[in-house]
Amino acid sequence: QVQLLESGGSLVQSGGSLRLSCVASGSIFSIDYMRWYRQAPGKQREFVARISSGGNTAYAISLKGRFTISRDNAKNTLYLQMNSLKPEDTAVYYCNLIQRSGNEYWGQGTQVTVSS
Repeated sequence: QVQLLESGGSLVQSGGSLRLSCVASGSIFSIDYMRWYRQAPGKQREFVARISSGGNTAYAISLKGRFTISRDNAKNTLYLQMNSLKPEDTAVYYCNLIQRSGNEYWGQGTQVTVSS
């Protein structure tokens, strides 16, 4: 089993920055991808960014350039640096981990609220 714990969400003004963290614990091995998703009120959960075990990254097209995903393997921690935040970035942000076996895990989410 893998546990994922997100943190770093808060209320921020439009144009501000936040860095989210996701600490992984438990049976952490053979990780294929780690991802960030978000879910705004009344909307479906959507892909934000992913990073492979080799460090390759990919982003939702609309977010590329403002958000940066990274990971610290020594700390088993995933990060999401978010800059130039907009009110439409308001959502619960979730950490996701996929192992090569196909097992998939989710964190409980962290709330990001961007005020105009």
